[in-house]
Amino acid sequence: MFQSLKNGEVSLKREILAGVTTFVTMAYIIVVNPTLLKQAGVPFDIVFIATIAASIVGCLLMAFYANYPIAVAPGMGMNAYFAFTVATHQGKPLDYHIAFATVFIASILFVILSLTPLRTHLINAIPDNLKHAITAGIGLFIAFIGLRQAGIIAADPTNLVRLGNLHSEAVLLALLGLLVTVALMAFRVHGALFIGMVIIGIISFFLGNLHFDGVVKLPPTPELVVWNPVSAIGDIIQYGLYAAVFTFVLVTIFDTTGTVLGLAKQAGLMKDGSNLPRAGRAFVADSIATLVGSIFGTTPTSAYVESAAGIAAGGRSGWTALTVAVLFIISMFFFPVVQAVSSVPAITAPALVIVGSLMVGHVQHINWSDFDEAFPAFLVILTMPLTNSIANGIALGFVFYPVLKLAQGKWRQIHPLVYIFAVLFLLLLIFLPH
Repeated sequence: MFQSLKNGEVSLKREILAGVTTFVTMAYIIVVNPTLLKQAGVPFDIVFIATIAASIVGCLLMAFYANYPIAVAPGMGMNAYFAFTVATHQGKPLDYHIAFATVFIASILFVILSLTPLRTHLINAIPDNLKHAITAGIGLFIAFIGLRQAGIIAADPTNLVRLGNLHSEAVLLALLGLLVTVALMAFRVHGALFIGMVIIGIISFFLGNLHFDGVVKLPPTPELVVWNPVSAIGDIIQYGLYAAVFTFVLVTIFDTTGTVLGLAKQAGLMKDGSNLPRAGRAFVADSIATLVGSIFGTTPTSAYVESAAGIAAGGRSGWTALTVAVLFIISMFFFPVVQAVSSVPAITAPALVIVGSLMVGHVQHINWSDFDEAFPAFLVILTMPLTNSIANGIALGFVFYPVLKLAQGKWRQIHPLVYIFAVLFLLLLIFLPH
């Protein structure tokens, strides 16, 4: 059915093994995503089924439409941003139906951009240093949330944060989970995050911290959280959620693009070393998955870098993505297990910290030798966790970047779109609530 883009017929057995490998490495999202969004007031069962629905749609489109061994699922970072920033308004909880209006409208824009050359122009306009800084800043943001959920760090009235209670059983269990998982990753064990969660889950069960209300049952019924563009736009205008929409669009676009191109290069699917056949189809697959996810109640999807594990196992075609989709379908029936596991922070928090650490690795690509490049990047990375907002970090980076370039007489080096972004973000910082 599928053909490798370069090597003719594929080995079905190898592709299925690659799909299983990819699924195991990314299966943590089935637990972590509902756990995070639950803190924004979104019912666990809604996020659970929406996470799987978006992943199935994305993987099937990646398989049949794009023919790539790349899995799609709700991305880490944007879910935390939604839960801890978007879902609050002027310090008060915001109804999740209204909050999801931002994801819904962003996903519509994402689909439009993916169907036109505008996507490429937008990606090329954003300075590379800011792209890497945003990824690294999101990594710190996620890791901070993970440490806080695990109790490894705690609130402090004087210094804002301090070391948590290391005598607490819950904290010790989280530290053990972190230690076990990083050890597995050091030994390059595929699915280390998932295996680490299983190990801590077993320990939690025997300690009496984990209780199951069944193992297998019919999945929850999907619910349409948002579907009307007119009412969604009205909610965005009423609550001033423009920054959230812009952030979702901006981060999702270059995150998916960079991941897809990197994975395709690893798989040897690039043509003439630089061109990716049917790249537009891969981006459309991700954008439609994001749209489906927003309708049912989850944050933007992304091509998963964990697909690299499947590619390393021999995945070269859509069979790999199709296998992942089938495994996501099967996982729907294990809702009681996922719901039980999500109730123990020590099981899920280490995954947040480790994923965050991997994202922070992008700092190595930042040009630290030029101050006009380094400082905006530093500001992005620093302010995301400290202001508890990805949008604030991006905004400050885009404002300071052109200012420093102008001060050094390098205004010609900046794409005109960056000046437009700077003005828009400055207006958002001044006039909108944070």
